[in-house]
Amino acid sequence: MVKNILIACSCVGLLSGCYNVNTSQTPTPTAYPSSEQKKMQAAHHWDVLAEYEAKLITESLKMHNLPVYFETTDTHAPFYNSYKNLLTSQLVQHGAEVRTVAHGAGRVTFTVDVIEHKDRDSRRSPPGSWTLLAGGIVVAAHAVDHWSTPAKLLIPAAVAADLYSGNWIEDTEFEVVITTQVQKGVQLVHSSSNIYYINGGDADHYSVPEKKTRKVLLTDQG
Repeated sequence: MVKNILIACSCVGLLSGCYNVNTSQTPTPTAYPSSEQKKMQAAHHWDVLAEYEAKLITESLKMHNLPVYFETTDTHAPFYNSYKNLLTSQLVQHGAEVRTVAHGAGRVTFTVDVIEHKDRDSRRSPPGSWTLLAGGIVVAAHAVDHWSTPAKLLIPAAVAADLYSGNWIEDTEFEVVITTQVQKGVQLVHSSSNIYYINGGDADHYSVPEKKTRKVLLTDQG
């Protein structure tokens, strides 16, 4: 019996060695540690970004003793005009010198890249989701045994639903990368990039509309 066990263990060891050899030809995919990323869903969120960038830019400008200005653009995407105005207001509120002309000032620019993912794996539920739901079930079960009024069963269910729904964010395939920069001549005085999720229906807020062209048919007829 002991001999058979030793033989079986030896076979398992050999097989595990073969497994490691056969599966080491390419790297094994692993997931990144759990992290969080903000989702932009309102103009207020644009103002939050503007305030954050204004603080960073103001600190950079102090080191270079530099005023700034914004170039006039003809972009009609809602985010571009709103973010420019919000960032201008935030810079002024934080003590930056904002000019209306370019002479002697650094140029503030920003770019927006809209990313649509075509093939993404499913995302795990937020940590604690199942524990929260299980806790609601346990409380409800306890209520069945000890509460005389059946309507009271709605209380723990409502509490669990409120807590769970308050942490629920709908998945999206769209992201934006927003980069804000301040340039003095050929030198970048400030550069900061931020990444956010956005709803697919809001993607046009961040995209510059393509210029429409009209085809004209030319003939050699007089």
